[in-house]
Amino acid sequence: MSSVLYVCARPERSAADAEHRSFRRDLGVPSLDRIDLLHTPLDAVPWRDYAGFVVGGSPFNVTEERKGEAQLAVERDLERLAAHALSGAATALFTCYGIGVVTRMLGGEVTLAHPERVQAAEVRLTEEGLQDPLFGASAPGLSVFTAHKESAATVPPGAVLLATNEACPVQAYRVGSRLYATQFHPEASPRDFADRMAVYRASGYFDPAHYAATESMVLSSDVDGADLLARFPGVLGSGR
Repeated sequence: MSSVLYVCARPERSAADAEHRSFRRDLGVPSLDRIDLLHTPLDAVPWRDYAGFVVGGSPFNVTEERKGEAQLAVERDLERLAAHALSGAATALFTCYGIGVVTRMLGGEVTLAHPERVQAAEVRLTEEGLQDPLFGASAPGLSVFTAHKESAATVPPGAVLLATNEACPVQAYRVGSRLYATQFHPEASPRDFADRMAVYRASGYFDPAHYAATESMVLSSDVDGADLLARFPGVLGSGR
């Protein structure tokens, strides 16, 4: 069993498989166990035995008015993982869709006011981010891929802002010492993100009429979110 569990919330198998490979590569671990919550409930695996969790993205949105039972079950399981990290029992990194789940769980507001289409975005670290054991070494900021329709309106109760930019003020935060959430995708290389574009071509993250130009932009981007993930195994046992 690996020390970190990749938690998948993507219905699309090809995108889920590619995301798993991306996290395993950038974490720098020889193996990365996996659970796909749309097919396997959390309690089907010994999830409490893991020191860390990385939660991938999803085309789901927390703000959707009508949710199927599958999405509701995924959100319940993600909230359980977040509560586990809040207790100090493990370290968790929630990305993209996951930040909405955690924000709502903490009593914060999830809004449609700060969407970002497919792009390489510059995010800058806050004072708390500069001091954070996971984020601090990325000073003064990161270049990362973003593509989302919703985000946290403000930092939720109990959280500290770690990274921000003008387009989306809440790009990353930490709650306690073990629960992290990012709006951006730290795991995606340019090739990874271009391949993901093909899966979500009609999902509203970019104008499909400009597919070729958007793909070219993505492939020519220089991002460094992988550095953040490479440090994640080193903070699994740390506290503040």
